[in-house]
This record gives sequence, C-alpha cells and structure tokens, in this order.
Amino acid sequence: MAIEFYCGSGSPYAWRVWLALEHKALPYTLKMLSFSAGDLKQPQFLAINPRGKVPVIVDDGFALSESAAIVEYLEDAYPDSGERLFPEDIKLRARARRLIREVDGYVAPAMERLVDEILFTAPEAWNAEAIAEARDAFAGELARFETELHGDFLAGAVGAADFALYPVIALALRAERKKPDLNVAGNIGQKLSTWMRHLEALPYFTKTYPPHWKLA
Repeated sequence: MAIEFYCGSGSPYAWRVWLALEHKALPYTLKMLSFSAGDLKQPQFLAINPRGKVPVIVDDGFALSESAAIVEYLEDAYPDSGERLFPEDIKLRARARRLIREVDGYVAPAMERLVDEILFTAPEAWNAEAIAEARDAFAGELARFETELHGDFLAGAVGAADFALYPVIALALRAERKKPDLNVAGNIGQKLSTWMRHLEALPYFTKTYPPHWKLA
C-alpha cells in the first residue's frame, strides 16, 4: 500500500520528506495541500494532524507528523528499500543526527525570521533593521555549515542531513528574489555552493521541486 504524503508547496519541511521518499524509492500518493485555500485547517486534515501543519504521512493507517520524525521512521520502517537516509557507521550516523538538529534548531529559525520579514510582510512595511538582523543571523549559520563540509555531502553519502538543510537555504534564496539586495546567495560559500549543485543533480530532485516555484 502506498504511503499517503501530505505536502505543501514551498514548505522546506515537507520538501525534506519528499526528497527522503524519493531517495528510499518508496511508493507514495502525493496529496498537495494549499496554504492559501485553507486546506490545512479543514476538519479532515486536522483529524490527521491537529496542529494543522505539513508534512504528514499516513502509512497503513499510521499517521505521523514532524519532518525529522518522518524521515527517521522511513529509514526504520523500510531499511531495505532504496538508499539509506542515515549512514551505517555509528559515528557518521550520530553526526548526521547532530547536523539535523542544528538545522532545525538554528538554521531554520534564522531562515524563518528572514522569510517572515520579506515574504510575509508587505514591502511598504519592511523594517530595514529587522531584515538586516535576520539576514546576518542566517549568513552566520551559512558560514557555520560551510565548515561542516568535508566531502560531497554532509555525512558521507547523500541523505537525511542534506535533505534537511537544502530546502531551508532554497527558501531563503526565494526571499532574495523579492528583495535582491538581501545577498543571500553572496553569503553561500564555495563548499556550500558545490554541495547545492550536487543535490540539484540528483535524479529525483526536479520531481520534488516546489510546483508553484516552477511557475514564477
């Protein structure tokens, strides 16, 4: 039975799960929800996730939310499907989990502050000081992760840590399209830039790219 995958276009957390599903070569049914249409507040979705957030998967009647938990579940539930999401080596696996927690605890909050100031605030209400502070905080996190790259990917072969970080950076770059002088791209170091190209070359990357981003 295919996994039901509830997604929202442009959500970096849903994108993480989408990449993981493809990496594991798991059969799934994509259920793309609309933020603007209020799909996440509908009773049928709230019955699955009362917090009204994506991503959510339903696997043979088992509903699970929170992207990091979903990715861990996919690895544990389907160890023999597709490619590994976490390294087999215990130290590399611990490193991957540490990096994921750093993405969720530091990089993503910095990105969310920046996105809130730009994408969810009318241009006439932009606060230059708040935007600068958010940009600098995000740039600091990019610099920190630049030092974490010692190969093509963050923890051995491509996997869960990479899928956590890439969508977060991509959404910040999306904000830069609305305000080009943010210079997010200019704060991405050479190692991270090369790493992003490796992710973008994955055979399933284009399939998971946020659909509405393709239109604009």
